[in-house]
Amino acid sequence: MNKIDIMNGPKQVPVIIQGFMRVPDLSVDETVKVIENAVELGVNFFDHATCYTEGVAEERYGEAFAKTSVRREDVILQSKCGLLFQEGMFDWSKENILASVEGSLKRLRTDYLDVLLLHRPDVIFEPEEVAEAFDKLEADGKVKYFGVSNVPPYQIDLLKKYVKQPLVFNQLQLSLEQSQLIDQALYINNKTTEMSVARDMGLLDYCRLHDITVQAWSPLQHGFFKGTFVDNPDFPDLNKALAELGDKNGVSKTAVAIAWILRHPAKMQAIVGTMNPAHLKDVCDACKVTLTRQEWYKLYLAAGKYLP
Repeated sequence: MNKIDIMNGPKQVPVIIQGFMRVPDLSVDETVKVIENAVELGVNFFDHATCYTEGVAEERYGEAFAKTSVRREDVILQSKCGLLFQEGMFDWSKENILASVEGSLKRLRTDYLDVLLLHRPDVIFEPEEVAEAFDKLEADGKVKYFGVSNVPPYQIDLLKKYVKQPLVFNQLQLSLEQSQLIDQALYINNKTTEMSVARDMGLLDYCRLHDITVQAWSPLQHGFFKGTFVDNPDFPDLNKALAELGDKNGVSKTAVAIAWILRHPAKMQAIVGTMNPAHLKDVCDACKVTLTRQEWYKLYLAAGKYLP
């Protein structure tokens, strides 16, 4: 498993993150196997969120982790707060941040989170309240590192004006098919295509400039949770290119698709939500692949893009 150091954050973390959004579909014993398998593969970075089945995912993980042979200090626990599906709103208030962390700690059966992310923008947030919450969580030893998820540059800048802790992660959607983070820079100033539209205000380059590590979610998905593009007949050219490079490197198409993300010089992490141990191994094989520049662009073009 390849590892990277996070600027102002945890060191030697895996480039693959195991997401637990789908864990409520499993029994506690099945979840034990998922956790132990991930750790055996070197994937000891676990991603959660308070909104995943309204806390059931964190609770299932907590029950299962207690039955594993894995030590708490040997894993990195990350959770996200601020997205309240049932209430139909986002909430970055001090009260909600603190209550959310307390809930996560109880459900995950741990005394602290390694990482807390603010989950999607609360467009009426008060940055002073966020700062107060972060200060208390840090002082109480309940959170080590902080970041955001799906948050644009100017909201990050507004947070940074008040929050003294470094914001070390931004969790963003990115895959070969959903490559908006990358497209606009390539098609800049081109009125002939929608891909020239700046939808994120240069967020990827912003993160690189400010030492914020991007965590790519849905790295094998097309659309917004429409399913995987791997082995999908709607993407024949892409699957052909993935197969060719997979055969060349002795890995699966899945591994090549993940390797495409990891090849980017931003040194991103990829979050995968599979609960299948064999599939996670396929994903981890991405670390065996180093795509050339030509191969990287070959996959990009096969995904339906073109060079201006």
